[in-house]
Amino acid sequence: LGPQVREGEVVFAVCHIYASYNDTFVHCTDMSGRETIVRVTGGMKVKADRDESSPYAALLAAQDVADKCKILGINALHIRIRATGGNKTKTPGPGGQSALRSLARAGMKIGRIEDVTPVPSDSTRRKG
Repeated sequence: LGPQVREGEVVFAVCHIYASYNDTFVHCTDMSGRETIVRVTGGMKVKADRDESSPYAALLAAQDVADKCKILGINALHIRIRATGGNKTKTPGPGGQSALRSLARAGMKIGRIEDVTPVPSDSTRRKG
């Protein structure tokens, strides 16, 4: 199903964590970012709309992602964390930290961690 590898070999994928204040996406792709392996959001894990971005929902989503990756033989992840960005907030939402933490707790090796929040060099006028 996944890549055929020998025992003890490290297989990397990229985990894109998008943490806004309304939801948290934990999206796992191959190294090129072209092929989606698994994508789970906080909203898929909890019933109440207000809990979609909560650390608990992110934790459940990340555990699901880690389980699916392990089944496919992926045992290491590069993390790309992202906030809303643009002319909105540049700090990741409440679920970002806990998603990353729960991936590490689930036994996935963590490679590089980078922040890929889009930052404008110059922007349209901000709301408010």
